[in-house]
Amino acid sequence: MKAVRMEARHLPALAAIEAACFSAPWSENALREELENPNALFLVAEDADGAVCGYIGCQTVLDEGYIANVAVSPARRRRGVGRLLVDALTARAVQAGLAFLTLEVRVSNAPAIALYEKAGFRPVGTRKNYYSAPKEDALLMTCYIKEA
Repeated sequence: MKAVRMEARHLPALAAIEAACFSAPWSENALREELENPNALFLVAEDADGAVCGYIGCQTVLDEGYIANVAVSPARRRRGVGRLLVDALTARAVQAGLAFLTLEVRVSNAPAIALYEKAGFRPVGTRKNYYSAPKEDALLMTCYIKEA
């Protein structure tokens, strides 16, 4: 398993993973727009055969990184794909000199929260009613990479 930069060839598989994972998924066109965004870094997990297993997307402003999406194919969960993606993105954030990475996660998503905590993210707040379908609060988590 390896993490590579998102390319146009990944988009159909990523859109399918989005539809399987989220109640308000990003479209293939929305993902395509990120290919042209100079402030975005999207990484894709590929297995040994080149099949897409998941992805992570980050947008940056100055030295801040905001993780917009982490999605793993339901058939590939609990196999280290999420950890590979978070670790690969964190390594890129260190290289880019980012001060921190931040993300939101549903408060009920215990497996994702555990993954993020193991990767060095800490809860820093909540966003009330952030998610819809179903309506739910988001836990805001941040990983500090360097002193701001």
